[in-house]
Parts: sequence; C-alpha cells; structure tokens
Amino acid sequence: MKRAVYPGSFDPMTLGHLDIIVRAAEIFDELIVSVLNNKVKTPLFSVEERVKILEEATKGMPNVKIDSFSGLLIDYAKENDIHVVVRGLRAITDFEYELQIAQTNRVLSEGQVDTIFLTTNLEYAYLSSSSVKEIASFGGDISKCVPEYVAKLTYEKYGICKQNL
Repeated sequence: MKRAVYPGSFDPMTLGHLDIIVRAAEIFDELIVSVLNNKVKTPLFSVEERVKILEEATKGMPNVKIDSFSGLLIDYAKENDIHVVVRGLRAITDFEYELQIAQTNRVLSEGQVDTIFLTTNLEYAYLSSSSVKEIASFGGDISKCVPEYVAKLTYEKYGICKQNL
C-alpha cells in the first residue's frame, strides 16, 4: 500500500490546500493529512478545529485520513510507518524553502523519508493562509480562497458577521 502524509498548519485550510489533497489522494492508496501543532505560532484555529475543518473538506474521500502531530515530522512519519511526504509549491520561493526541509528530513530519517512536490494549480498560486487571515480580518471577501464553511468560521473568529454565507 502506497501511503503518504501531507503535513501543514492549515490555519485556515485554503482551496490551494484542498487542490493538493485531491491530487495527492489520486496518487496514493492512503493520504494522511496531518495538522502540525506548532507551539511557536499562535494560530487562529485550534488544532481540533483545523482537524474538523479538514474532516469536513475530505468527507467524500475514503482514502484520506485526518490527524495531528507535534514535534518533528520525521518522528511522526516513523511512528506511523510513512515514507513519503507531500508538499505543495506555489512559487520558486516555496521550492527553495521546501527543498531545504526535504533534504534535512531525508538526512535525519537516514534515507527513510522522501518528499514529493506537487505544484499548485495556477488558479490558487496566489493563496496563503496568512493572506486569507489578513483579508478576513479587515472584512474582505475570502470566498475565492476557502470553502464557504471555512469562510464563515474565519469571519466568526474575527467577530465579523457576513451575510449570504
């Protein structure tokens, strides 16, 4: 069975993340989307909320499982017998950063963990969770960035009431 993990903060999950999930799920027998509990950052959504959002987004995908983890990705991969990491790339700047992490993970895992990169669909290349949060915090329209239910939850976090959601 070909298994992979797609790790990330997903704070919030965007349509770009969903694009990568859908495409990776077509490649692997099982895709585990795992939310990183990064103690350095102050997220908008709790880990539990992000897991629920991802579960809702992937409910029609039987080979996609949602999980969360803390610490090093290679430790999570080893504990779960996963040897492939999926990462999405929007631009060349993402590649430079992601390549360094992929190489580090390969060395630290003693060659047991490889990374594959999927380039984001061009219609989502501009998206980032940070920009979604910034736009939403000012009451801007994030309907082209996230699923409708995620937009509603994001506006609620900022105390913004949006009609027609």
